[in-house]
Amino acid sequence: MRVSRIQAEENRQTVINVASRLFREHGFDGIGLKDLMKGAGLTQGAFYKQFASKEDLAAQASRRALESAADRWSAAVAAKPENPLGAVIDFYLSTGHREEMMDGCPVVALGSDAARQGVEVKASFEAGINEYLEMLASWVGEADDEEPSAKAKAILSMMVGAVVLSRAVNDEQLSKQFLDAGANGVLTMSSAGNVRQEPPQ
Repeated sequence: MRVSRIQAEENRQTVINVASRLFREHGFDGIGLKDLMKGAGLTQGAFYKQFASKEDLAAQASRRALESAADRWSAAVAAKPENPLGAVIDFYLSTGHREEMMDGCPVVALGSDAARQGVEVKASFEAGINEYLEMLASWVGEADDEEPSAKAKAILSMMVGAVVLSRAVNDEQLSKQFLDAGANGVLTMSSAGNVRQEPPQ
């Protein structure tokens, strides 16, 4: 039975959404097309009608994942507009985010994988990272018209690194210490000691 254009586009969006989560869980090379399409409830044959290649899907899924992550930052800030950096620290450097393999930050989950991908995947990551940096720069008050501030880049590096390290160890106490150290480091770097009083839970 022939699929309508509307249904085909809905199927395509479903595949992108599912892939954005499964890639974060398994890595770009950790899951094949058959399992990706199965996760979307479609056959592997349908893939080639929607995407030029697995890398094409990886680029689009990365873009979707990073857009979703930026939306989570915005939602956190909307819930605590008086302290945007603190709001983001609260959820990003938390044990809850550490456990969110499929829905967490794609830079944490796929950053090292992205380094081995082609230009389209890297372009998706670059766009998403720049959006993070623009938000951070506005909160620490060092943004300029040309590019996000050096402080924003250092803060993002610290946040991503803290979550990567917290996921890489078995020791729960050490894992939590990485998150707490990241939160404290960000506060020190941002010179905003009143952003939060307690480490994230």
